[in-house]
Amino acid sequence: MKAILLAGGQGTRLRPLTLQTPKPVVPIFDRPFLQYQIDRLRALPEVDEVVLSLNYQPERIEAVFGDGSASGVRLRYVVEPRPLGTGGAIKFAAGDTRGEPILVFNGDVFTSVDLAALLRLHRERRARATIVLTPVENPAAYGLVETEPDGRVRAFVEKPSPDAIRCNTINAGIYVLEPETLDRIPADTVFSIERGYFPSLIADREPFIAHVSDGYWIDIGTPAKYRQAHADIMDGRFVAAPFAGRAGQSVIAADATIDPTAAVEAPCFIGAGARVAAGARIGAYSVVGAGCRIGERAAIAGAILWPGTTVGADARIGASLAGHDCRFDAAVEVGVDRVFGDGSIVTEYSRA
Repeated sequence: MKAILLAGGQGTRLRPLTLQTPKPVVPIFDRPFLQYQIDRLRALPEVDEVVLSLNYQPERIEAVFGDGSASGVRLRYVVEPRPLGTGGAIKFAAGDTRGEPILVFNGDVFTSVDLAALLRLHRERRARATIVLTPVENPAAYGLVETEPDGRVRAFVEKPSPDAIRCNTINAGIYVLEPETLDRIPADTVFSIERGYFPSLIADREPFIAHVSDGYWIDIGTPAKYRQAHADIMDGRFVAAPFAGRAGQSVIAADATIDPTAAVEAPCFIGAGARVAAGARIGAYSVVGAGCRIGERAAIAGAILWPGTTVGADARIGASLAGHDCRFDAAVEVGVDRVFGDGSIVTEYSRA
């Protein structure tokens, strides 16, 4: 069975972090983001090939994952000649597949959905397509997916007014599709699976089934959600490496160096080869990437620092994001919700 990971987006909402690091390889602690989805798919015995549908900086992604042997799965790369939309990308990546259904996974999400149960439902209902839905607390902020009592999909509703809301379920970005139904998508054409393919199934009264998952789900595509995903893993709301079985604790690489006078507050993460100097403080929900240097008496208060970043003595870094090899000089003060691209330099005594 073939699984397609849609990973062609440019990650515009995470800029400037994604200017040189495509979103599929944005680090989550010490692992590229897409590694978590690959691990989920590898656990399904039916999946014998994972196709990465790419468009933006594909060579950087392939350099990280190679042929998939290190991940225990066979990977194939398909690069769109130009952005084709969600439907066009799926059709292009699927090629001439026939027979077995195709599992499609949006490369933007963390989720604990039971993929084996999803496949069982698809087969038991003899569905032409099955979509995973997830409930949300504020349905007015999303496009909603309405279902019939028997689980068939009734309609897609674009951000309805409050008096028109009849459900709280949204598209979770995970599908099982029968390959012959992809004939509904024109070749080499920009085409939306949400606005074109799915409505055509509904209009033709095809067996189009919803699987509602109450498990964890988050789209990491914004700085706030990216930080939240880290916190949720640290707290155990989403069970994943490196905090699986260690929720609420500090995860510190064996070769990290922490001065005895430094304070480390759980939960936090300190990566391989990082150094934390005397009197420094690593606050809860902080992520100090591999090779980072934290100077004397510096304080990291919930920031996520990508590998190679340096923080000078007496600096204060709030709950913000810093890309690879950033430099915050002595006595810098950085507030919350700031985002610094790779190689950013904030000179001493500056405020940001």
